[in-house]
Amino acid sequence: MSKINPQQLTNHIKDEAHRLGFSLVGVSGPSPPQHLDVYQRWLGAGRHGTMAYLSNERALQGRADPRALLSECRSIIVLATTYLPHTSKTTKGQPIANIAAYALGDDYHGILDTRSKQLMMFIEAMVKHDVPSRIYTDTGPLLERELAQRAGLGWIGKNTCLINPRHGSYFALTEILLGIQLEVDQPFKSDRCGTCTRCIDACPTGSILPDRTLDARLCISYLTIENKGIIPNNLRPAIGDWIFGCDICQQVCPWNLRFSLPTNDPAFQPRPFLDRPELKEFLALAPENWRQPLRRSPLLRSKRRGLLRNAAIVTGNAGEVDALPYLTKLLHHDADLLVRAHVAWAIGRIGGEQAFTILNHARRTELEEAVLIEIDGALAILSP
Repeated sequence: MSKINPQQLTNHIKDEAHRLGFSLVGVSGPSPPQHLDVYQRWLGAGRHGTMAYLSNERALQGRADPRALLSECRSIIVLATTYLPHTSKTTKGQPIANIAAYALGDDYHGILDTRSKQLMMFIEAMVKHDVPSRIYTDTGPLLERELAQRAGLGWIGKNTCLINPRHGSYFALTEILLGIQLEVDQPFKSDRCGTCTRCIDACPTGSILPDRTLDARLCISYLTIENKGIIPNNLRPAIGDWIFGCDICQQVCPWNLRFSLPTNDPAFQPRPFLDRPELKEFLALAPENWRQPLRRSPLLRSKRRGLLRNAAIVTGNAGEVDALPYLTKLLHHDADLLVRAHVAWAIGRIGGEQAFTILNHARRTELEEAVLIEIDGALAILSP
């Protein structure tokens, strides 16, 4: 067989990527990004919060030049996968816990990593030799949305998401750094957000900034996932009913409203526990078996303490009186002070004579200062 040229190879790779389930495929060169300065200013302002892994030396080197991650890199395949699932039209009860669309099914990291490795096997079979490569699915130190824009997949919207004019923005991104030359795609140059500010206006915490970055410290996704400690009191009401992540800025985007369609990929469909779950189901997660209904789920990232912290806030925001027995049990018996602290706030938020009695009783037995602060704050609001 004669040697395959870069254009033919690229076309074959794209066809195989689509067959494997990737929605969009593009190719970029390995040159340094043009907008590194925006990222550096973002870090300098501390808007990455506690995500220190974004600012370590390896992260900075990789984002400054992909060849720091793979010295032989000559091409970068950028893959976008639609994760928006079909969800139930009915609810099992009220209120429900809202979960970011990407987290309703299995963890996309494992799914897309497996498919990317299959694509690499195909590439090496095509060229008939080993190919230096690195695969990253939202895990590597790359400016992946800029790479996707350079590979022609779309533009970076005001909500900081990659937006494709025919598919919207519900994408997980994967990059494959390759030590072979492929045909590079033309960058997506137009900005089709125009004068629209729906995402900025809809963000409950004002986290979306004018330079197409966001202040992670205010973002509901950060607060409910990456933040491992106490959620600031003033931000809790803005979390609303989001127990893990947030899709508001995508839900209001006209490009999603018009063009984004649910995927039929079984890997991204909601598991039964997460298809419109009631808050009580989260409040009842026991230390000994909480992982069972969440096996292979992205929600494992928050651990039990984070999920119950978030569930308590959402329960308080919902004013769910029927949840008071669950909250009371947690306040008196849960071993984690992070959980108890947010449960105390939630009980105070629900309010009423019963809530006042529960908090007063807990005040006499609680020993941890962080929890006592929350109890006292709730009692001060509820006191006659």
